[in-house]
Amino acid sequence: MKQVSITGVGGYVPPHRLTNKDLEGMVDTNDAWIVKRTGIRERRILREKDKAVSYIGIESVRELLRSHSVDPESIDLIICGTNTPDMLFPPTAIAVARATGLTRATGFDIQAACPSFLNALVLARQAIQSGGHRRVIVLGIDKMSAIVDYQDRTTCILFGDGGGAVLVEEAQNGLGIQDSLIGVDAEGYDYLGISGGGSMNPTTLDTVHKRMHYIYQEGKVVFKHAVKRMCEAAQILMERNGLCIADIDWLIPHQANLRIIQALQRYLRFPKEKTLVNINKYGNTSAGTIPICLWEFQHRLKKGDQIMMISFGGGFTWAGVLARWAI
Repeated sequence: MKQVSITGVGGYVPPHRLTNKDLEGMVDTNDAWIVKRTGIRERRILREKDKAVSYIGIESVRELLRSHSVDPESIDLIICGTNTPDMLFPPTAIAVARATGLTRATGFDIQAACPSFLNALVLARQAIQSGGHRRVIVLGIDKMSAIVDYQDRTTCILFGDGGGAVLVEEAQNGLGIQDSLIGVDAEGYDYLGISGGGSMNPTTLDTVHKRMHYIYQEGKVVFKHAVKRMCEAAQILMERNGLCIADIDWLIPHQANLRIIQALQRYLRFPKEKTLVNINKYGNTSAGTIPICLWEFQHRLKKGDQIMMISFGGGFTWAGVLARWAI
């Protein structure tokens, strides 16, 4: 099988900060409570009404192309992991490709809740290994402010906007993606999602009145399953590859809640100093959290480092990718 690596990273977060203090004036909450429960102090919001999630993708791809001197015409596939597409169709991936000069690229979107980026990364690896594609851009982007109910204090404190892009191609040095897994527990189908706007509940005055187009979740259930499934994913990847905690240089978990990350560290006995965390600044950007981490912390990652990326989301879905950093 061909070895496939991440060879470039780009990212984007909007400049506007929505702080906990700002939220105190919107719903019945306060900074101390939010920090204690989530670890979040602020989140970024794409405020402009004329800018959709594709804007985050476009800026991320432009940063990737610029910082790594990549010819846009060399890209032959773009996969966009997102839960907040510009429209139901056409794919947001196509809007990003058109705006960034990816004239030779085909593309599509994938929606798998928060693990959408890792699912897209797995598909990109397989596309290259099959011989069908050579250079692939994978996006993990979300504009969560578009689906958050800012009258619901249990969810509006959690989410922000942002994301990133990675370049994936065949490796020549033995580095790159070593293993991956994707999991689903359909028993979690009812605990996290959006009930309005699809073919089950098409948009009507009634669905809008009932606020069915905003995200809902049962926090305690999600928390419990997130810790369990992310721990399992990490353990399976290590066992399958003959690794132990000491062999992992960096753990990059989905940034949903600091308490989930801390529970993950406790159960795995994984060192805090080797876990990449930025939820305090950006909140939960859903599909965007892991690529934002790769982009923001790339100066810490050294060529050859063993990294483990794991995520969990609605459905319930989860995913994990084990890789040797190749940049």
